[in-house]
Amino acid sequence: MFPAPVTGYGGHVYPGLVRLTGPRTLGTGPRTVLVAGSRAGTASVPVSVVLVTHNRRESLRRVLERMVALPEEPPVIVVDNASGDGTREAVLREFPQVTLLACEANLGAAARNLGVERVRTPYVAFCDDDTWWEPGSLAAAVRLLDVHPRVASVTARILVEPGGREDPITPELRDSPVPAPPGLPGPALMSLLAGASVLRVDAFRRVGGFSPRLWLGGEEELMALDLAASGWWMCWVEDLVVHHQPSTLRDPRRRRQLGIRNTLWTTWLRRPVPAALWRTAALLRRFPRDRATAAAVLEAVRGVPWVLRERRVVPPHVEAALRILDPVQLRSPARRYLG
Repeated sequence: MFPAPVTGYGGHVYPGLVRLTGPRTLGTGPRTVLVAGSRAGTASVPVSVVLVTHNRRESLRRVLERMVALPEEPPVIVVDNASGDGTREAVLREFPQVTLLACEANLGAAARNLGVERVRTPYVAFCDDDTWWEPGSLAAAVRLLDVHPRVASVTARILVEPGGREDPITPELRDSPVPAPPGLPGPALMSLLAGASVLRVDAFRRVGGFSPRLWLGGEEELMALDLAASGWWMCWVEDLVVHHQPSTLRDPRRRRQLGIRNTLWTTWLRRPVPAALWRTAALLRRFPRDRATAAAVLEAVRGVPWVLRERRVVPPHVEAALRILDPVQLRSPARRYLG
């Protein structure tokens, strides 16, 4: 008999997973989360890094080399989503200063919730196994969050490598039309980019983190709407920088399918019926008419029962900001839902 499943923020349950704290060796039994390492409580700057990975050992090694060399010396927590390519062994062997959480099942983006449970600093920076923070950016993010107590997250400017060109979504963030009070550290957002953001841990925990149902693909939007509904601000900051060297080890068709499904689900989970109907129709006109879109819409329809059960409409001031953003996002070249 196995212990009870792991329950995380917001009551999210991760079936078949248990926490096991032990030495720096890999567990042999099924259904385990192995916790290896103990640096999660120490930092020269009060920010930790949570990094989720799946079957990208070489890319992860390059990212970790940069992250453990940062002048901020953040505790780094790697959550491995059931990799089968030797990722865990490589982390344990080559990065003894890193905390490793090894999941038997691939939890997608919700694996970050397990990482945040190990965080003992007031701030957490997320990155992926193909993104890394520029030296000094984490310290700068901490300074901004320290002096802006109602800001839950700051999202960095993303430079795509090789070449260092700005990510296509940059103009949309830089010119965000979201109304905001004066004095924020940057343009106000109604979402964030998980691989390039620093968050206030308390705010993350209060809204329950990432939804396991969404798994991966636009998973930030739902959590961000809950942050906004709770009175938090989210900002984009030009001077913070994250580098992104997109991995070739991905399934772009499936990623697009998940992104479409999650966009539809989030719309109906949080928007009033008239706005949800309008946005759904507008999105369906914009989505490519192919098998991936058809499969995504079918998945979204199958989720209607749980969406209706968990539906919670955002307050009017959040909906007003979303209405301003709707046409901007529909015109955005970075949101073409192609893959």
